[in-house]
Amino acid sequence: MAGGNSNYWEDLRKQARQLENELDLKLVSFSKLCTSYSSSRDGRRGDSSDTTPLLPNSTQDRMFETMSVEIEQLLAKLTGVNDKMAEYTSTPGVTSLNAALMHTLQRHRDILQDYTHEFHKTKSNFMAIREREDLLGSVRKDIDGSGVNNRRTELFLKEHEHLRNIAMATKENMTSQRGLLKSIQSRVNTLANRFPAINNLIQRINLRKRRDSLILGGVIGICTILLLLYAFH
Repeated sequence: MAGGNSNYWEDLRKQARQLENELDLKLVSFSKLCTSYSSSRDGRRGDSSDTTPLLPNSTQDRMFETMSVEIEQLLAKLTGVNDKMAEYTSTPGVTSLNAALMHTLQRHRDILQDYTHEFHKTKSNFMAIREREDLLGSVRKDIDGSGVNNRRTELFLKEHEHLRNIAMATKENMTSQRGLLKSIQSRVNTLANRFPAINNLIQRINLRKRRDSLILGGVIGICTILLLLYAFH
């Protein structure tokens, strides 16, 4: 029975490693897709013809949707394997190996968390680029249609993009900090169950998370108000 349990654990570890390898390759390709999408859009903006329309890159959009679904499915499968590994560590008869198993399980959980964070970060960047380009394309189309192409309009477009870049950079920085804090909190919670004094540290971390959320909301709100004020000025 012990041998059977050991084989079951090893099978779960093999499944986890295989899924992690697949996710690693998918995320690299996903990141390259986002980079190439941004580069192709920058090339369009640098075209010498002011009347060149910003057409949506439908091929890359379809690739983005397909890869997003595939990565989400792999993350779901890896989550399921991690859950099975967690159940196994609680099975009677493996108590003597519990420390080693928990260490292995935690390592796989950390990998899953890192991959999940990387996926959502890349996906958010892609969506932000596409949303920005769609908005700028719409503005340029309106300008071309009305025949207005003066210095004031160009300044508006540049200022709009500049403010949006600041907002996105701030959001990405806050999101990265929040992800780091969540990872730290997960580890601290494990220690807190053994050392009650660490609860004070957890409370301080929670306060910092709430503060970061308020700062992020405030920055985004201010940038939005500035954009609206500039647009209707």
